[in-house]
Amino acid sequence: MTGKYPVITLCGSTRFKDEFMEAQKRLTLEGNIVISVGLFGHSGDQEVWENMDEGTLTKTKEMLDDMHKRKIDMADGIFVINVGGYIGDSTRSEIAYAIEHGKEVRYLEDISK
Repeated sequence: MTGKYPVITLCGSTRFKDEFMEAQKRLTLEGNIVISVGLFGHSGDQEVWENMDEGTLTKTKEMLDDMHKRKIDMADGIFVINVGGYIGDSTRSEIAYAIEHGKEVRYLEDISK
């Protein structure tokens, strides 16, 4: 918490850019400080990956994954963008990391189904 504002990190597949933007707006208006992804590699920022050799691509993805875990460290909790129930491997690892570090985990869509 920063002052009176809870800090929430958004997690989920970057293919859901529109849902990320909607959640960011809604959570901000609810009085949260929202930390999001730095780019949408699966929906709109493909140029980031163009002309990268395999080694650079791998290192960049590892860096981005690590940076996102640091964003989780700064937050009180995470909000998972799980459109249609989809949760990929990277997001599963972020959820596990958040739980392991005592962070609250909330979801866009109900996961009890």
